[in-house]
Amino acid sequence: MKTKMMKAVLLASVMAFGATAALAEGTVVAVVGGKSDDPFFAKVKKGIDDATLVVQAHGGTVNYLMLQSYDNLGGDAANLVRTAISQGASVIAVPDWVPDAQDEAIKAAQAAGIPVILYNAGGADKAKELGAINYIGNEEYTAGLAAGAYFATHGMKNVICVNTVPGAQNLEDRCKGVADGAAKEGGVSNQLPLPASAFGDPTAVAEAIKATLLKDTTISGAVTISAADANSAATGIEQAGLTGKVALASFDMDGAGLDRIKAGTQLFAVDQQPWLQGFLAVTMADAYVNYGLAISNTPVLTGPGIVDSANIDATLAGAGAGYR
Repeated sequence: MKTKMMKAVLLASVMAFGATAALAEGTVVAVVGGKSDDPFFAKVKKGIDDATLVVQAHGGTVNYLMLQSYDNLGGDAANLVRTAISQGASVIAVPDWVPDAQDEAIKAAQAAGIPVILYNAGGADKAKELGAINYIGNEEYTAGLAAGAYFATHGMKNVICVNTVPGAQNLEDRCKGVADGAAKEGGVSNQLPLPASAFGDPTAVAEAIKATLLKDTTISGAVTISAADANSAATGIEQAGLTGKVALASFDMDGAGLDRIKAGTQLFAVDQQPWLQGFLAVTMADAYVNYGLAISNTPVLTGPGIVDSANIDATLAGAGAGYR
Protein backbone atom coordinates (compact mmCIF):
# COMPACT_ATOMS: atom_id res chain seq x y z
CA MET A 1 0.00 0.00 0.00
CA LYS A 2 2.80 2.44 0.90
CA THR A 3 4.55 1.72 -2.39
CA LYS A 4 1.37 2.36 -4.38
CA MET A 5 0.79 5.62 -2.50
CA MET A 6 4.36 6.74 -3.15
CA LYS A 7 4.06 6.01 -6.87
CA ALA A 8 0.81 7.93 -7.01
CA VAL A 9 2.41 10.95 -5.33
CA LEU A 10 5.40 10.85 -7.67
CA LEU A 11 3.18 10.59 -10.73
CA ALA A 12 0.91 13.39 -9.57
CA SER A 13 3.83 15.68 -8.85
CA VAL A 14 5.48 15.28 -12.22
CA MET A 15 2.20 15.54 -14.17
CA ALA A 16 2.10 19.17 -13.06
CA PHE A 17 4.84 19.72 -15.65
CA GLY A 18 2.69 18.49 -18.52
CA ALA A 19 3.41 21.45 -20.78
CA THR A 20 7.15 20.91 -20.46
CA ALA A 21 6.91 17.13 -20.75
CA ALA A 22 5.77 17.42 -24.34
CA LEU A 23 9.23 18.77 -25.16
CA ALA A 24 10.85 15.60 -23.82
CA GLU A 25 9.05 13.08 -26.06
CA GLY A 26 11.13 9.99 -26.68
CA THR A 27 13.94 10.56 -24.18
CA VAL A 28 15.76 7.30 -23.37
CA VAL A 29 17.68 7.12 -20.08
CA ALA A 30 20.06 4.16 -20.25
CA VAL A 31 21.31 2.83 -16.92
CA VAL A 32 24.16 0.34 -16.62
CA GLY A 33 23.90 -1.65 -13.41
CA GLY A 34 24.60 -4.82 -11.49
CA LYS A 35 22.93 -8.22 -11.41
CA SER A 36 19.32 -8.52 -10.36
CA ASP A 37 20.17 -11.15 -7.73
CA ASP A 38 22.79 -8.89 -6.13
CA PRO A 39 21.19 -7.70 -2.86
CA PHE A 40 22.84 -4.29 -3.16
CA PHE A 41 21.78 -3.66 -6.74
CA ALA A 42 18.27 -4.88 -5.99
CA LYS A 43 17.92 -1.71 -3.90
CA VAL A 44 19.55 0.41 -6.61
CA LYS A 45 17.11 -1.08 -9.11
CA LYS A 46 14.16 -0.23 -6.87
CA GLY A 47 15.30 3.39 -6.92
CA ILE A 48 15.62 3.21 -10.71
CA ASP A 49 12.14 1.71 -11.03
CA ASP A 50 10.61 4.39 -8.82
CA ALA A 51 12.38 7.11 -10.80
CA THR A 52 11.08 5.60 -14.03
CA LEU A 53 7.68 7.04 -13.11
CA VAL A 54 9.18 10.52 -13.37
CA VAL A 55 10.77 9.79 -16.74
CA GLN A 56 7.57 8.27 -18.10
CA ALA A 57 5.57 11.27 -16.98
CA HIS A 58 7.99 13.36 -19.06
CA GLY A 59 7.30 11.17 -22.09
CA GLY A 60 10.49 9.12 -21.88
CA THR A 61 11.67 5.61 -21.05
CA VAL A 62 14.35 3.96 -18.91
CA ASN A 63 16.45 1.09 -20.26
CA TYR A 64 18.27 -0.96 -17.61
CA LEU A 65 21.36 -2.68 -19.03
CA MET A 66 22.33 -5.39 -16.56
CA LEU A 67 25.63 -7.18 -16.07
CA GLN A 68 25.23 -10.95 -16.31
CA SER A 69 28.22 -11.67 -14.05
CA TYR A 70 31.08 -9.88 -12.32
CA ASP A 71 33.84 -12.03 -13.82
CA ASN A 72 34.85 -9.33 -16.34
CA LEU A 73 33.41 -6.32 -14.56
CA GLY A 74 35.08 -3.43 -16.39
CA GLY A 75 35.00 -4.94 -19.87
CA ASP A 76 31.37 -6.00 -19.63
CA ALA A 77 30.30 -2.61 -18.25
CA ALA A 78 32.13 -0.89 -21.11
CA ASN A 79 30.31 -3.10 -23.60
CA LEU A 80 26.97 -2.15 -22.04
CA VAL A 81 27.85 1.52 -22.51
CA ARG A 82 28.55 0.75 -26.17
CA THR A 83 25.21 -1.04 -26.37
CA ALA A 84 23.48 2.06 -25.00
CA ILE A 85 25.22 4.16 -27.67
CA SER A 86 24.10 1.80 -30.45
CA GLN A 87 20.53 1.82 -29.13
CA GLY A 88 20.36 5.61 -29.33
CA ALA A 89 20.33 6.50 -25.65
CA SER A 90 19.69 10.16 -24.84
CA VAL A 91 21.74 10.02 -21.62
CA ILE A 92 23.67 7.26 -19.85
CA ALA A 93 24.04 6.61 -16.10
CA VAL A 94 26.89 4.23 -15.33
CA PRO A 95 29.16 3.24 -12.43
CA ASP A 96 32.83 3.64 -13.40
CA TRP A 97 34.01 0.48 -11.62
CA VAL A 98 37.18 -0.12 -13.61
CA PRO A 99 38.27 3.14 -15.22
CA ASP A 100 41.05 1.57 -17.31
CA ALA A 101 38.46 -0.62 -19.01
CA GLN A 102 35.47 1.75 -19.06
CA ASP A 103 36.71 5.28 -19.68
CA GLU A 104 37.19 4.78 -23.41
CA ALA A 105 33.55 3.70 -23.80
CA ILE A 106 32.33 6.61 -21.66
CA LYS A 107 34.33 9.04 -23.80
CA ALA A 108 32.86 7.42 -26.92
CA ALA A 109 29.36 8.10 -25.62
CA GLN A 110 30.16 11.74 -25.05
CA ALA A 111 31.81 12.00 -28.48
CA ALA A 112 28.51 10.74 -29.89
CA GLY A 113 26.71 13.61 -28.13
CA ILE A 114 25.36 11.49 -25.27
CA PRO A 115 25.88 13.04 -21.81
CA VAL A 116 26.96 10.69 -19.02
CA ILE A 117 26.33 10.74 -15.29
CA LEU A 118 28.42 8.57 -12.98
CA TYR A 119 26.83 6.84 -10.02
CA ASN A 120 27.85 4.26 -7.42
CA ALA A 121 31.51 4.15 -8.48
CA GLY A 122 33.95 6.64 -9.93
CA GLY A 123 33.87 9.61 -7.60
CA ALA A 124 33.92 13.36 -8.09
CA ASP A 125 37.43 13.56 -9.49
CA LYS A 126 36.69 10.98 -12.18
CA ALA A 127 33.41 12.72 -13.06
CA LYS A 128 35.31 15.98 -13.50
CA GLU A 129 38.04 14.30 -15.55
CA LEU A 130 35.50 12.74 -17.91
CA GLY A 131 33.25 15.78 -18.08
CA ALA A 132 30.31 13.84 -16.63
CA ILE A 133 27.18 15.61 -15.42
CA ASN A 134 27.93 14.67 -11.82
CA TYR A 135 28.79 11.78 -9.54
CA ILE A 136 26.15 10.30 -7.24
CA GLY A 137 27.12 7.89 -4.51
CA ASN A 138 29.78 7.13 -1.98
CA GLU A 139 33.37 8.29 -1.84
CA GLU A 140 34.74 4.82 -1.29
CA TYR A 141 38.06 5.73 0.29
CA THR A 142 36.25 7.97 2.79
CA ALA A 143 33.87 5.11 3.59
CA GLY A 144 36.84 2.84 4.19
CA LEU A 145 38.44 5.39 6.50
CA ALA A 146 35.25 5.45 8.58
CA ALA A 147 35.16 1.66 8.81
CA GLY A 148 38.82 1.30 9.76
CA ALA A 149 38.58 4.00 12.40
CA TYR A 150 35.39 2.48 13.85
CA PHE A 151 37.08 -0.89 14.29
CA ALA A 152 40.20 0.55 15.89
CA THR A 153 38.38 2.86 18.28
CA HIS A 154 36.24 -0.08 19.40
CA GLY A 155 39.28 -2.20 20.24
CA MET A 156 39.74 -4.20 17.02
CA LYS A 157 43.33 -3.39 16.04
CA ASN A 158 43.96 -6.11 13.42
CA VAL A 159 41.35 -6.24 10.67
CA ILE A 160 41.09 -8.01 7.33
CA CYS A 161 39.20 -6.45 4.41
CA VAL A 162 37.71 -9.26 2.33
CA ASN A 163 37.58 -8.32 -1.36
CA THR A 164 35.78 -10.75 -3.68
CA VAL A 165 36.12 -8.48 -6.72
CA PRO A 166 39.81 -7.46 -6.65
CA GLY A 167 40.71 -4.96 -9.34
CA ALA A 168 37.46 -3.02 -9.09
CA GLN A 169 38.71 0.45 -8.21
CA ASN A 170 35.88 1.32 -5.82
CA LEU A 171 36.46 -1.84 -3.79
CA GLU A 172 40.23 -1.41 -3.77
CA ASP A 173 39.60 2.13 -2.46
CA ARG A 174 37.39 0.75 0.30
CA CYS A 175 40.06 -1.64 1.55
CA LYS A 176 42.79 1.01 1.31
CA GLY A 177 40.59 3.33 3.35
CA VAL A 178 40.08 0.64 5.98
CA ALA A 179 43.84 0.21 6.28
CA ASP A 180 44.49 3.94 6.55
CA GLY A 181 41.59 4.53 8.94
CA ALA A 182 42.78 1.75 11.24
CA ALA A 183 46.36 3.00 11.09
CA LYS A 184 45.35 6.49 12.18
CA GLU A 185 43.89 4.96 15.33
CA GLY A 186 46.81 2.65 16.07
CA GLY A 187 45.50 -0.41 14.23
CA VAL A 188 46.38 -2.36 11.10
CA SER A 189 44.39 -3.84 8.24
CA ASN A 190 45.34 -6.09 5.33
CA GLN A 191 43.31 -6.96 2.28
CA LEU A 192 42.21 -10.55 1.69
CA PRO A 193 41.73 -10.67 -2.10
CA LEU A 194 39.70 -13.59 -3.43
CA PRO A 195 39.17 -14.68 -7.05
CA ALA A 196 36.30 -12.86 -8.78
CA SER A 197 34.64 -16.25 -9.19
CA ALA A 198 34.23 -16.36 -5.41
CA PHE A 199 31.70 -13.50 -5.60
CA GLY A 200 28.31 -15.09 -5.04
CA ASP A 201 29.84 -18.38 -3.85
CA PRO A 202 29.08 -18.44 -0.10
CA THR A 203 31.02 -21.63 0.54
CA ALA A 204 34.21 -20.37 -1.12
CA VAL A 205 34.08 -17.07 0.75
CA ALA A 206 33.33 -18.71 4.11
CA GLU A 207 36.14 -21.24 3.70
CA ALA A 208 38.68 -18.58 2.74
CA ILE A 209 37.82 -16.45 5.76
CA LYS A 210 37.82 -19.44 8.10
CA ALA A 211 41.26 -20.51 6.88
CA THR A 212 42.67 -17.00 7.24
CA LEU A 213 41.38 -16.57 10.79
CA LEU A 214 42.69 -19.96 11.90
CA LYS A 215 46.10 -19.17 10.38
CA ASP A 216 46.41 -15.76 12.07
CA THR A 217 44.87 -15.74 15.53
CA THR A 218 45.74 -12.06 16.07
CA ILE A 219 42.98 -10.96 13.67
CA SER A 220 40.21 -9.31 15.70
CA GLY A 221 37.94 -7.97 12.96
CA ALA A 222 36.75 -8.68 9.42
CA VAL A 223 34.95 -6.37 7.02
CA THR A 224 33.47 -7.50 3.71
CA ILE A 225 32.90 -5.45 0.57
CA SER A 226 29.26 -6.55 0.29
CA ALA A 227 26.32 -7.63 2.40
CA ALA A 228 26.22 -11.07 0.78
CA ASP A 229 29.87 -11.64 1.62
CA ALA A 230 29.13 -10.63 5.22
CA ASN A 231 26.71 -13.54 5.46
CA SER A 232 29.47 -15.85 4.26
CA ALA A 233 31.93 -14.23 6.69
CA ALA A 234 29.53 -14.85 9.57
CA THR A 235 29.54 -18.54 8.62
CA GLY A 236 33.32 -18.62 8.33
CA ILE A 237 33.78 -16.95 11.71
CA GLU A 238 31.33 -19.39 13.31
CA GLN A 239 33.01 -22.42 11.72
CA ALA A 240 36.35 -21.19 13.03
CA GLY A 241 34.84 -21.08 16.52
CA LEU A 242 35.48 -17.35 16.77
CA THR A 243 31.98 -15.87 17.07
CA GLY A 244 32.21 -13.12 19.67
CA LYS A 245 35.99 -12.99 19.32
CA VAL A 246 36.31 -11.68 15.75
CA ALA A 247 34.10 -8.67 15.12
CA LEU A 248 32.23 -8.60 11.80
CA ALA A 249 31.30 -5.58 9.69
CA SER A 250 30.28 -4.99 6.11
CA PHE A 251 30.04 -2.37 3.44
CA ASP A 252 26.33 -2.26 2.57
CA MET A 253 23.73 -4.38 4.30
CA ASP A 254 20.84 -6.76 3.91
CA GLY A 255 18.19 -8.18 6.22
CA ALA A 256 20.46 -10.86 7.65
CA GLY A 257 23.17 -8.32 8.43
CA LEU A 258 20.72 -5.95 10.07
CA ASP A 259 19.40 -8.81 12.18
CA ARG A 260 22.95 -9.60 13.28
CA ILE A 261 23.54 -5.97 14.28
CA LYS A 262 20.29 -6.05 16.26
CA ALA A 263 21.35 -9.31 17.93
CA GLY A 264 24.86 -8.03 18.64
CA THR A 265 26.70 -10.56 16.43
CA GLN A 266 27.72 -7.98 13.82
CA LEU A 267 29.39 -4.77 14.95
CA PHE A 268 28.28 -2.39 12.18
CA ALA A 269 27.61 -1.81 8.49
CA VAL A 270 28.70 1.06 6.26
CA ASP A 271 25.64 2.32 4.39
CA GLN A 272 25.68 4.25 1.11
CA GLN A 273 21.89 4.31 0.56
CA PRO A 274 21.66 2.46 -2.77
CA TRP A 275 18.00 3.33 -3.35
CA LEU A 276 18.96 7.01 -3.46
CA GLN A 277 21.76 6.27 -5.92
CA GLY A 278 19.39 4.66 -8.40
CA PHE A 279 16.64 7.20 -7.94
CA LEU A 280 18.88 10.26 -8.20
CA ALA A 281 20.91 8.90 -11.12
CA VAL A 282 17.78 8.54 -13.23
CA THR A 283 15.95 11.70 -12.18
CA MET A 284 19.05 13.89 -12.46
CA ALA A 285 19.89 12.43 -15.87
CA ASP A 286 16.32 13.03 -17.04
CA ALA A 287 16.29 16.61 -15.71
CA TYR A 288 19.63 17.42 -17.32
CA VAL A 289 18.97 16.06 -20.79
CA ASN A 290 15.44 17.43 -21.05
CA TYR A 291 15.53 20.74 -19.24
CA GLY A 292 19.18 21.63 -18.63
CA LEU A 293 18.74 21.24 -14.88
CA ALA A 294 21.77 20.29 -12.78
CA ILE A 295 22.64 20.24 -9.09
CA SER A 296 25.54 22.59 -8.41
CA ASN A 297 27.05 20.43 -5.68
CA THR A 298 29.62 17.88 -6.89
CA PRO A 299 29.60 15.12 -5.84
CA VAL A 300 26.10 14.26 -4.63
CA LEU A 301 27.00 12.03 -1.68
CA THR A 302 24.63 9.33 -0.44
CA GLY A 303 27.10 8.02 2.14
CA PRO A 304 28.94 6.86 4.07
CA GLY A 305 26.85 6.34 7.16
CA ILE A 306 27.45 3.89 10.00
CA VAL A 307 24.62 1.58 11.03
CA ASP A 308 25.18 0.07 14.44
CA SER A 309 23.30 -0.63 17.66
CA ALA A 310 22.56 3.09 18.09
CA ASN A 311 20.38 3.44 14.96
CA ILE A 312 19.47 -0.11 14.03
CA ASP A 313 15.75 0.21 14.83
CA ALA A 314 15.21 3.14 12.46
CA THR A 315 17.23 1.37 9.78
CA LEU A 316 15.18 -1.80 10.15
CA ALA A 317 12.03 0.23 9.59
CA GLY A 318 13.45 1.56 6.32
CA ALA A 319 14.55 -1.91 5.29
CA GLY A 320 11.07 -3.25 5.94
CA ALA A 321 9.72 -0.78 3.41
CA GLY A 322 12.35 -1.82 0.87
CA TYR A 323 14.49 1.30 0.93
CA ARG A 324 17.51 0.32 3.12
